Amino acid sequence: MINQAHRISVAPMMDWTDRHCRFFHRQLTSHALLYTEMVVADAVIHGARERLLGFDAVEHPVALQLGGSDREKLAEAASIGEAFGYDEINLNVGCPSDRVQSGTFGACLMKVPDLVAGCVAAMKAAVKIPVTVKCRIGVDEQDPEPALDALADGVFDAGADALWVHARKAWLEGLSPKENRDIPPLDYERVYRLKARKHNEFIGINGGIQTIEEALAHLDHVDGAMLGRAAYHTPGILAGVDAAFYGVQSEPFDFAALIDTMADYAARHIEQGGRLGHVTRHMVGLFHGLHGARRYRQILSTDATKPGAGPDVLKTAFAAVEFGGAAAEAA
Repeated sequence: MINQAHRISVAPMMDWTDRHCRFFHRQLTSHALLYTEMVVADAVIHGARERLLGFDAVEHPVALQLGGSDREKLAEAASIGEAFGYDEINLNVGCPSDRVQSGTFGACLMKVPDLVAGCVAAMKAAVKIPVTVKCRIGVDEQDPEPALDALADGVFDAGADALWVHARKAWLEGLSPKENRDIPPLDYERVYRLKARKHNEFIGINGGIQTIEEALAHLDHVDGAMLGRAAYHTPGILAGVDAAFYGVQSEPFDFAALIDTMADYAARHIEQGGRLGHVTRHMVGLFHGLHGARRYRQILSTDATKPGAGPDVLKTAFAAVEFGGAAAEAA
């Protein structure tokens, strides 16, 4: 069953939304739904599961995004994800990367809605947690009207609990994955029309949403809003999510406590053989717009990446940030 967590979520982003990023984002919002990077079904079945799927309990609610097009493998991978404790399984039908095309999954599946529906049905039969889909409005020369309708009709008939739509086409030939995030024009109205047509189903929107205010405005037309690059590059905006979307009493966010928590987390990661940069690379944009943010970024981008760097580097970087003219302090 889809719950209020879906009102706002942080998108699955390749190479970005790993477990360290999600732990960090969870310190900023207690309620938003967090997504993993896409994990290919074959990797889930045959790979190092703890490395690929392990997460901290604090991350809940957290969803596992799978890539693939083989029904049996997706069903098995979904079952494994459920056993790991994920709150939702999401099928990637929107990623336009070269790796995705060669593997017959991601955005190219927009061309075969019946296959996608079959995958959803198999996953639904394998798990008790929600199964959702993330897609584009179409690919290449497809007309977004029939293409998106066909995909939506198929997945909901198969039992999907929600459909998240990135409100852009994906061009599988001629544009790089990076260009596919910017060049195809946004068409929010197409997603709104889908919601009007599928008024009893959960439809969420993604693509180009930069602020909490923009996300809230979308909820006049659809059921959920998904933040992507804005949440990653300027993660401080997530500190306003709980008050704006869930009615949680708003108080000034304690960034010093956040830094202390992340420093402790980084110390544990280092003790387990990790490096400080694995954690701090997700925190570079935290103080965007504040005095001292540039120095903070410089320290994390240089000192935090050096061999042997410890959590004190994070506290040193934080001390460069000024709130209302005063330098920040962490314990």
